[in-house]
Amino acid sequence: MSVVTESVDVELPVRAVYDQWTQFEEFPQFMEGVDSVVQQGDDHTHWRVSIGGVRREFDAVILEQVPDRRVSWASVNGPRHAGIVTFAQQGEHRTTVTAQMDIEPEGLAEKAGDALGLISRRVQGDLERFKTFIERRGEATGGWRGQIG
Repeated sequence: MSVVTESVDVELPVRAVYDQWTQFEEFPQFMEGVDSVVQQGDDHTHWRVSIGGVRREFDAVILEQVPDRRVSWASVNGPRHAGIVTFAQQGEHRTTVTAQMDIEPEGLAEKAGDALGLISRRVQGDLERFKTFIERRGEATGGWRGQIG
């Protein structure tokens, strides 16, 4: 299993940043390779992804969700991965978003990509695109303030 940790500073208050992150169905707008995410309840999502020309589907369960602090998840089938995204307020209008992901690459191509640092760069790219997405909007497209775990 490979562990990747990346961060980005977003020039918005933590509430707006966190609220946008909880809009999982918006992920395809800024996450490379994510074709769709369907929210199937407060703590379940269904994902369709395309990675290196390979299409995959999997379900993930949200293990913990604390408003303005963290969201953690784990896949329940398909590609094995888990992670946690934390939100740290750095003043009134700045939030640090940190993603730590535990990913088990499948197949020779994914293992080679991991060895070359491609997974880390993809996570950082997704965070940068998230930053651009939310900063351009200036506010979240929605938000879920419930707590899990």
